[in-house]
Formats: sequence, C-alpha cells, structure tokens
Amino acid sequence: MTADTATQAQSQPFQAEVAELLHLMVHSVYSETDIFLRELISNASDACDKLRYEAIAAPDLMADGAPPKIRILPNKKADTLTVIDNGIGMNRQELIDNLGTIARSGTKSFLSKLTEAKDGAGLIGQFGVGFYAAFMVADRIVVTSRRAGTDEVWTWSSSGGSGFEIAPGSEEDAKRLTRGTEIALHLKSDAKKYLETYEIERIVGAYSDNIQFPIELVPEEGEPRQINSASALWQRSKSELTAEDYKQAYRSITNAYDDPAMTLHYRAEGRQSYAVLLFAPSNKPLDPFEPQRKGKVKLYVRRVFISDDADLLPAYLRFIRGVIDSEDLPLNISREMLQNNPQLAQIRKAVTSRIVSELENLSEKEPNVFTGIWDAFGALIKEGLWEDHERRQKLLALSRFTSTVGERRSLRQYVENLKPNQTEIYYLTGASVERLKSNPKLESAGARGVEVLLLTDPVDAFWTSAQLEFEGKPLKSLSQGDVDFGSIPLLEEKSREDKDKPAADEDAIVAVIKDTLGERVSDVRASQRLTSSASCLVAEGGGPDRVLERLLARQTRGSLTKPILEINMRHPLVTAVATARDIQKDLAFLLLEQAQILEGELPEDPAAFAGRLNQLVLRGLVTR
Repeated sequence: MTADTATQAQSQPFQAEVAELLHLMVHSVYSETDIFLRELISNASDACDKLRYEAIAAPDLMADGAPPKIRILPNKKADTLTVIDNGIGMNRQELIDNLGTIARSGTKSFLSKLTEAKDGAGLIGQFGVGFYAAFMVADRIVVTSRRAGTDEVWTWSSSGGSGFEIAPGSEEDAKRLTRGTEIALHLKSDAKKYLETYEIERIVGAYSDNIQFPIELVPEEGEPRQINSASALWQRSKSELTAEDYKQAYRSITNAYDDPAMTLHYRAEGRQSYAVLLFAPSNKPLDPFEPQRKGKVKLYVRRVFISDDADLLPAYLRFIRGVIDSEDLPLNISREMLQNNPQLAQIRKAVTSRIVSELENLSEKEPNVFTGIWDAFGALIKEGLWEDHERRQKLLALSRFTSTVGERRSLRQYVENLKPNQTEIYYLTGASVERLKSNPKLESAGARGVEVLLLTDPVDAFWTSAQLEFEGKPLKSLSQGDVDFGSIPLLEEKSREDKDKPAADEDAIVAVIKDTLGERVSDVRASQRLTSSASCLVAEGGGPDRVLERLLARQTRGSLTKPILEINMRHPLVTAVATARDIQKDLAFLLLEQAQILEGELPEDPAAFAGRLNQLVLRGLVTR
C-alpha cells in the first residue's frame, strides 16, 4: 500500500462471512435489542483492560494520567448515541481487521501472545463480533479511533450493507480523541428510546453494573455522572471483604432483603478460570416448587452480564443465588448456544460439587446454620437424590429426616441406632407426620424399638423408588413388599396368654377374604407389620409405592394397581371371619375398607361401607 492510499478515504467490502453475521446477530443470536449496548460497553472495557496491561511494559501509553473509563453520550437533536472509551484504541489496519473481518482480530492476536507468554491476563475479550449487534438499532455507525501512543486518528463507517469506508480522522477528531475509540450510532426511528437517560441507566444496571471501569453518562443537559458500581466484588480477594460487604452484595445481586445463610466465594484456576460468588438465602421463596422455576445464578464473562438463565446449577440447587464469572467463555454467544457449551458444562459440574461440599462443611462445623438451610430448602435438595446419581451418597448424608425417634435425623445417626440383627433402613411415606405416626404399619417396628423415617415431602415418594442404600444398608419401605422383623428382638416379651393363644386358621381365612374381595385386591396374606390393628394395604415389592402411585394417578388421571391386603391373624375381627359365617363377607369388606381409610383413601362404595358398619354395630348391641 502506498503512502497516498493510506491517507485517502477508501471503501472496502466486508469479509464474506460478515454479511451472514449481520443477519445472524439481528435475527437469530440476540432476541433483545438492549444487548447492543452491553456489547459496546464490553468492547470498551476490553480496550481499557488491554491498555492497562500494555501500559505495564510501556507506561508512556498512559502518559496523560487519565484513568480508563467509558462514557455514553445521548444526543436527541442528532439522534445519535455515542460510546467512548479511552482504552488502547485501534490504528487503520486494526480497524479493518477487527471491524471488517471475523476471522482474526487485534485483540485475538494479543491473546495469542499472552498465551505464549503464559501470563495471566484472562480479562481480555474478543473485539469485533458483538459490535455488529449495534446494527439492530442503528442504520449507520461511525467509529473513530486512535491507538494509544500514536498520532494518527482513523474513522470507520458503514450502513451495514456490503462494506465499509475507512478514512483518516479530522483535526477536530485528533483534538477530541487523545487515545481510545468513539462509536457513534445513528439510531433507527424505532430505536429512539435509547436516547433516554433512564433507558441507558436501566440497561447498564442490568447488564454492565459490575464492569470494573467507571461508566459515565453525559446527558445533553446536566452534569456527567457515573451510573455503574464499577466493582466486581467477586473478583476481589476474600481477605479484602467483610461480612457486611457480602451482605450488601447479596442484596444487590439478588434484590433480596434477608441476609445470606451461606456464602461461597472462590476463584477456580487451571483448565478453566472463573470466579464464583454464591449465596443460600435465609428465607424460602414463595414458590420454590413452581415447575418452571429456575435458578437465579447470573453468568458473567469477564464481568459482562450474559444471562441469568444459563442452567448453571442443577434444578435441586435452584435456591442458590449469585454470580459465576468466566474468563474463558466467548462473549459473542447466544443464550441458546450456552446450553450446549462444553466449558459451561464443566463449570456446572465443578460448582455443583463445591456447593455440596460447602453444605457438608456447614453440617459438621455450623450445624445450626445448616439446619436453617435444610428447613428452608431441604425438600428441594432431596430432588437431587433422584436426579443426581453422581452425588447421591453425599446428598443422602446431608439429608435430614423426621423419624419415630426425633426430628432432623441424619442417616448416619439412624445407622448408629440400628437394633441387633437389623439390616435395613425403614421408612414410610405419607401426607403428614401425625398421620404417619398413627399408621398401623409402624406397629411391629415400634414393638422392637426400630426407628422408622417418616417422609412427608411429595418428592420423597420419587427418590425412595430408586432403591437406594446408605453405608451398605438398603432403604426399605414399610408400605411395599415383604417385611420380616422376626430376627429383631421385641422390647418386651409378650404375655404368656398372648404367646400361647393359637393363631386362626390362616389358609381358611385368607381363602374366604380372597373369594369375597375378588379383583379388588391383588392378594391377601398374613402380616408381619401389624401387632394390634386388623389390616393394612401394601404394594408389590417390585412396583411403585402406593403414595407414588397416587401422585402419578392424579397427574395422569390413571387408575391405581390393585393393592395387597395384609391381615393380622391374631386380631378378633380377622378370627371372626372363620367363626361368624353369616357375616363373613361383611367382615372381609370391612377389613379392606378400614385399611383404605387408614391409607387416606375412600372406600369404593361409601354407602355400602356405612351400611355394613351399621349392621355390625347393631349386631353387637343386640347381642350384649
């Protein structure tokens, strides 16, 4: 290129991919036009970062002493919105490379040098790609830039068509711009709202508040003022911060009014570099089980807000709030693309494990704090017992349960309380602790002092179906399959009269009840669960628990499978089946129907049930 060419205005075509990129940015990648300002501020921040880094080796680049900052100037008279930074700036070739092509960029070359030098400046982003989002709101863009340490000023301009024009800057440009870049957007008629100061402040607050350089709004009238906090607290060292700092950050990031129950702040280095500042709230949100509810962890890339819907944590940790700030993810990526990004998947896995570890530490070192978190969010955490196979044992150890022994019992405490010859961890699922405590299926366990977990959260019916074990002890439902307490000694010996009392003719009674009830039950059998009640309903060992079945049936409007009716062969109502032949059928139905009522179900024919019950009561009154 000759000297004359270098000093003349010149039109150049865009690289072939740029036209496609422009279409993509406007119609596909970004769904909200607000994003354009985020991208321009991000680029300006990168330029300031780059200047600061290069000034370490060449202090003369900042000889004027002006600290890096970003300014936003709305001009309603000219319908322009201008973003100015006093960062590193660009020369003629860098303008062409950065804004005319997407194959390479000056900043990318800078990063390559940095990688070769193995020096840690992961703050520098890729300039150029997000820039094209500005064409969503502007029908013409003029970029004026002066590279720090040079005297030349250049302008780049385009209307977003097939190419751009590059020309030397004017004397006025040179006086106005001592270093850095000025981007003037000539706004489209439907984008004039971005000239309103409140709109600018809203966007900066939502997307760029934690850009570490001051963002100054320069209104047409009035004094310039800084509109961002310019402090990415999560990027600071923990030793610099106080509990009050974290509390204020929590309230600012989450828009909450309570105090954080748990704070997790660290920086990950290695294959990926990212900062993490996460909180567990003290108070439970109003709708934690809303099906569409997702977590509120915000994703930043080099202190630039990207998304609060990036699926950064599994659903069972959706109560966690805060920020994850990556140094490696690209800024020029859509929210949809983020969902399938392998780097994000690695961050998600590592951060999830770190949160679980932090909860473990709290449960051991600060049990009162952990108890508060568990009381508020334990039902959510238990969703992980079903969903998270990798961390299932850790989550089981974290979980706390109400049992027949007490509240907030851990499985470790349960195992320590096992009775002689006990090899299983027993549980019951149901609607409430009070209802479960009166459940007849507890009778045989209670007679032996066996602890039983009383599970009342809806999710309990799901995770328990996964056939889990803890420290080699399988979890066993008292409502499902066979239960044998024969090898576990009773707390008190039964009376001689009770021990010597012969059991009824089991085969004959079972045959009568089966014949009477027919297809209403899948089986009738003698119970090992009952000691004082007459009957109960249980599910087959290989199928779902009856509580889970009822939940699923309500969702699908399906029908329940036929239950197994277990009967207490020493109960008078059962033995009467063999002797009171004239009311055998009524007794058989009554055994089923009272078991249904104890399960929280209605008899199939309530009127017939009432009639049978009345007849039996009257019969008893007459025979007195």
